[in-house]
Amino acid sequence: MEENILEDIFELEKENMQDNIEALKKSFRTIRSGKVTTSALDDVKVKYYGTPTALNQVATVLVSDATTITISPWEKNILRDIEQAIQMANIGVNPNNNGEVIKLFYPPMTTEQRQKGAKEAKIKGDNAKISIRNSRKDANKEIKNLEKEKDITEDESRKAQEQVQKLTDEFVTMADSLVKTKQEELMKV
Repeated sequence: MEENILEDIFELEKENMQDNIEALKKSFRTIRSGKVTTSALDDVKVKYYGTPTALNQVATVLVSDATTITISPWEKNILRDIEQAIQMANIGVNPNNNGEVIKLFYPPMTTEQRQKGAKEAKIKGDNAKISIRNSRKDANKEIKNLEKEKDITEDESRKAQEQVQKLTDEFVTMADSLVKTKQEELMKV
């Protein structure tokens, strides 16, 4: 029976740590790198018939070139609403509305912006590692409680904690690798 309890703890631990990695990847999409991506607009919500709706649900959002995003609304009457939503989202660029489409022109990144982005990536990575270590702490606490309740032996507890540490090390390494890749992407001109 204790085997199943420990397996459940490991499985939950792994899921939590994987969720932290996915959250880190998602947060990296908000950091601008050398070329623009439509993910910069993922959090932009447009009032569409009174309901906050994701931009990509009311318009076609395309990267025209390395520094330009073009937004073509499916209904021309919401062009102004899209423009306002982008301005309120404060994504670091002003929308240009020509009456047909909205274009976002991103200036080339400066060295200072790249360094700031690299620092931001490191901070996000550090936060992810803290969350991963908190998951480890929770799992170890559960394992120690099982030992205290005599549901598992001291040896089983020690082995289980070692396994949790291995899992933690694996995910911390993964987070470090993601940060390094993002920083390299940011610093590449």
